[in-house]
Amino acid sequence: MHSQALLKGPLGEIPITHAVVMGILNITPDSFFGGSRLTALPDILKRAENMLADGAMILDIGGQSSRPGSERIDADEEWQRVFPALDAIKNEFPSAWVSIDTYHAQVAQKAIDLGADIINDISFGEDDKRMFPVLADQNITYIGMHKKGDPKTMQNQSYYTDVLAEVQRYLQKRVQKAHDAGIQHVWVDPGFGFAKTPKQNFELLRRLNEISQSQSQLLVGISRKGMIYRTLDITAEEALNGTTFLHAEALKNGAKILRVHDVKPAVECIQLHRHLYP
Repeated sequence: MHSQALLKGPLGEIPITHAVVMGILNITPDSFFGGSRLTALPDILKRAENMLADGAMILDIGGQSSRPGSERIDADEEWQRVFPALDAIKNEFPSAWVSIDTYHAQVAQKAIDLGADIINDISFGEDDKRMFPVLADQNITYIGMHKKGDPKTMQNQSYYTDVLAEVQRYLQKRVQKAHDAGIQHVWVDPGFGFAKTPKQNFELLRRLNEISQSQSQLLVGISRKGMIYRTLDITAEEALNGTTFLHAEALKNGAKILRVHDVKPAVECIQLHRHLYP
């Protein structure tokens, strides 16, 4: 039996009895969806305010893009981007849960020191081996994701015998390693779009309940991704309708956090899902 989904951090402990929304704040010049890019602090705070007003429970601040082909930046440059946003948001919205999207242990440590509640790591501790020791016994929630390679190489590594089984085994193994390292509270992200073809992404989503049955603390990030806009032959800017449709499937299959660019449609999707499946 798996444990009940909950968030745990400096703000306390919250059981997640139904899905909640994580709003994406990209403090980057090159994220794949142009509408998500933010650099000026007033714009960041206004976007954060709007997301919270629309019903986001968590704000996820990211200092570098992980889109295919993106350039990696070091921890110092990433922190220079993240610090002003994190500092301002924690001061302006002290009751908001704030997540930092990073695989750099140095950034994670500084963010926790500044009051971050969640570390969201696309590499599940593999890209920076110091991550698990840094997070050991910290009073935060840790989210680890499945991927292969890095943004430069991952699209050439989308080979699986059974994508669901391999992703599931990986997540189970990394959760155990995180627990063994002293990280108490771990969520998982299957990594839609990371070293996976559109066909594999759809199979993963269709069979997502097989992951949620063993990992109740499940985040899904499919917002405006290539599996949507490439399939429909549109742009990321036109992919909101497709995103909302797939969010409904993710909720049906056990997602407890939806990581999104567009908060209000996701919140409404969750509200309707709860009426459909009370």
